[in-house]
Amino acid sequence: MVDFVQLQNFVKIRLEQDRTIRTITVEGTTLDEAVAEASTLLDLPVRRLEYEVTERGSPGFLGSGKKNWKIKAYERVFNRKVRKIEDEIKDEPSLVAPVIPDKDGEVYTQLRNDGGAYIKVTPPTGMGKKAPEIAAIKALEARHVTGIDKEIVSAAIREMGEEYIRAGSYQRQTQNDTMVQIELVDQEMKAFMTVNPPGLGGCDHSMESYLSLLKSNRVHFGAKEHVLREFADKPIYRERILVAEGIKPANGRDAYIQYAFETDLSKVRLREGSNGRVDFKELNLIQNVVENQPVARKMPAEKGVQGQTVTSRDIPASNGNDIPLPLGKNVHVGQDGECILSDINGQVILVAGKINVEPVYTVDGGVNLKTGNIIFLGTVIINGNVEDGFSVKAAGNIEVHGIVEKAELDAEGAVIVHKGITGKNGGVVRAGKSIWARFIENAVVESGDMVVVADGIINSQVDAFKRVICHGKRASIVGSRVRASEEVNAKILGSPTGGAETICEVGVDPRSKSQLETLMAENADAEKEIEEIQRNLQTLINIKKQRKSLPEEKEENMKELMDRRQILLTDIKKNGEKIQRIHEFLNSLKSKGKVSASSKAYPGVKIIIKDAVNDIRTEYHAVTFILENGLIRVTKYEEPEEDVTKAPDGFTAN
Repeated sequence: MVDFVQLQNFVKIRLEQDRTIRTITVEGTTLDEAVAEASTLLDLPVRRLEYEVTERGSPGFLGSGKKNWKIKAYERVFNRKVRKIEDEIKDEPSLVAPVIPDKDGEVYTQLRNDGGAYIKVTPPTGMGKKAPEIAAIKALEARHVTGIDKEIVSAAIREMGEEYIRAGSYQRQTQNDTMVQIELVDQEMKAFMTVNPPGLGGCDHSMESYLSLLKSNRVHFGAKEHVLREFADKPIYRERILVAEGIKPANGRDAYIQYAFETDLSKVRLREGSNGRVDFKELNLIQNVVENQPVARKMPAEKGVQGQTVTSRDIPASNGNDIPLPLGKNVHVGQDGECILSDINGQVILVAGKINVEPVYTVDGGVNLKTGNIIFLGTVIINGNVEDGFSVKAAGNIEVHGIVEKAELDAEGAVIVHKGITGKNGGVVRAGKSIWARFIENAVVESGDMVVVADGIINSQVDAFKRVICHGKRASIVGSRVRASEEVNAKILGSPTGGAETICEVGVDPRSKSQLETLMAENADAEKEIEEIQRNLQTLINIKKQRKSLPEEKEENMKELMDRRQILLTDIKKNGEKIQRIHEFLNSLKSKGKVSASSKAYPGVKIIIKDAVNDIRTEYHAVTFILENGLIRVTKYEEPEEDVTKAPDGFTAN
């Protein structure tokens, strides 16, 4: 039943909620996290949310370039029939009043061993009626009570107390008293009571006397007083009633390991993208951890809780068993003696019950739909190909025993590709250190140290901070742009048949040079835009001089143009400062650089050393191009340093 005040409060709450329907903006490291945050803030289940992605997130790489997802979320509006207000209230447990049953007041009588007749009158509930006085009189007369005090009976009817009141007397017949039998069962865990009804003049038992009888029968624990109290008021004769119950012992739980990673490697954790589609390349099979990251915790064994029989006999319980910490490779125990931490960056796995953090992740086959994309905080070894459209990112090295197709490789260490890179005009390979490959074709390659290739570079863009070396039997650079700060060395430069232009550039840092080109292009675009703005401003100024004023819309337009010009001028100034710093850095490079061809350099090849350019017009044999006095000079071929051509373990350049 709901009263008017509750109904009024409910309607008020609903109106306030309707007025405060709002849109919130939240963000999270993943889309799922952002949606969950919106669900919490709006206090709505996810299924009732609508959201728009305002900014796509990016995981970055190893902490760099990371960007959160941002969404606008609001409650989804459903087309549904309006329910009755009573139905709405049923859905709100806090607004539903407790159901009070309709029950008349009752009269209970007891004949006690002191010769007195006692009554107790209970109050009515709900729409029930009070017990009438005549009912109390008749209840006493039915038990052959004499000397009934009607004033006491009237007072009991009025007051409706919880205690029995003496209202008369009776002629007690001891042999007709209530008979009670107590029975202990289930190894003294339970006590049952069976009561035979009293005869004429026999007395009843109160709750207190029942408790006393239990104690006299060795029942000292677990008595159900509420059962005895109700039985004293409304006895159920000749039935076994459970009146006491012991406590069973509870053995302590064994210690166990709470893992902070997925131990079942057969599980695939697919993620849904912002467009609602599942990207099957993102299987999340690798569980990366960083140094000192908690990977598991031992939950200690619990002590057992002893039991007790109704006769107060203790029942012992066993304590839980302890277990050793499952320490494997590259993990250690924290100061609390229970937390397991990683020693290194890598992949956490459970092998033969031991926790290991592996610095090397090995793919037994190729990178494809079976493995998904790979991100690993260590070294990755792939015993197959990296197929089109997949990516491998590693904090250590990446070694591929097959071919890298139209894919992305990104390593902080070295990249080793045993069978070569076929980028298909879309593949990208980056390394913080050196890159070793059988060949590079139709790809973009960037190295923080050097690039060493056995069979040549074809139609690719290759940048290395130090050297690019093609040092095999068929080593050639054809139709490519190759840049390095110190040296470009190949067996053959260019092609006798011409084709796409081959450019070899040394004496500069490729990354700085690319940044310089980008900044200069931005400044050039900004200057063009400023020129256009200046023409538009001059037109507005001329109109204002002629008419003495401008319409409000034109004035606003003039202000916007002036603001935009100021922004562009500021950007040009900042870019100019960056350009100056890059020029200073490039000029500070000690190496002038050299370009070498051990066999031939064909016409059509462009040699760039610092700012000097030389377009080869004749065929050269075994030559090295160097810079002298600002001009590129042709000299005798110079071999690269011996250690440059030495391949890392497990890889042979020739």
